[in-house]
Amino acid sequence: MTRICVFGAGAIGGYVGARLAHAGEAEVSLVARGAHLAAMQQNVLVLKQGGEIFTVHPKLSADPAKLGVQDYVIVTVKAHALTGVIDTLQPLLGPDTAILFAQNGVPWWYFYKHGGPHDGRIIESVDPGGKIWKGMGPQRALGCVVWQAAEIEAPGIIAHRYGDRMPVGEPSGETTPRAKRLSQLLVNAGIKSPVRASLRDEIWLKLWGNMSFNPVSVLTDGTLEQLATDPGTRRVILAMMEESRKAGEALGVTFSIDPSSRIDMAAKVGAHRTSMLQDVEAGRPTELDALLGVVIELAEIANIETPALKLVYDLAKFRCLASPGAGTSH
Repeated sequence: MTRICVFGAGAIGGYVGARLAHAGEAEVSLVARGAHLAAMQQNVLVLKQGGEIFTVHPKLSADPAKLGVQDYVIVTVKAHALTGVIDTLQPLLGPDTAILFAQNGVPWWYFYKHGGPHDGRIIESVDPGGKIWKGMGPQRALGCVVWQAAEIEAPGIIAHRYGDRMPVGEPSGETTPRAKRLSQLLVNAGIKSPVRASLRDEIWLKLWGNMSFNPVSVLTDGTLEQLATDPGTRRVILAMMEESRKAGEALGVTFSIDPSSRIDMAAKVGAHRTSMLQDVEAGRPTELDALLGVVIELAEIANIETPALKLVYDLAKFRCLASPGAGTSH
């Protein structure tokens, strides 16, 4: 039976792990910590989704060394935490272990098998000094785009809020046996997870919203619906999306919709407070560099000017650093 470990089983990781465990087609283990882990160990992992309640009993541990080598590791910690878990992950990795990186923003492996003049380039804003590249190995990487939202309602209880898509793909764009196998397991678990040949296009489609709405929400305290419908904030977000679109296209990305349509997508989510705003309010480190700093870096690589992106980044960074106990990603 395929062995899958979800590393960092918080809200999204708990949701994915619960779906996989409930399907029963893989041997599923979860690495978690704190009260959430204790609650799952004492009772069960509960997932609330679509009016249904699922209870599962996966293997649980705070120590990956107790779980052994896996076929797949699904890493769901936030992007800024990746450098800190390189050593911790090692006991889970065998010669053929694939790692699915389920983070927001531009992934550290972005230029691995990218083709063209930037092939193999390290992105400093998400992988300073190439620590992740060297410590985990880009050959292990599978990418995905997480379109779901979930939260830990209480320790041991995950509430799914919206979204059911999580496409996966190889950095090379190939449809490999390992990508097909993981895709099938996720699909059979009730997650829409096709293998994408052009995953970078979908990464940018999700990033388009995250890199604009998240930092603007930090500056305004606005919900997605408010930011998308207020004329002033909508103009700012449009300007940010236009600059990032130019950068993405210069690096070979194809955008399937226009900026206004992408903003309207976000508006349909309603009165949702972004994760970055929630992190700032809770005094936690934010994903500012993984979502916006990285776009500015990529634009510089592509020789694209980004005055709107830089202005919002500088202001949001001040707000993030001014929040007690918080900071940006590095």
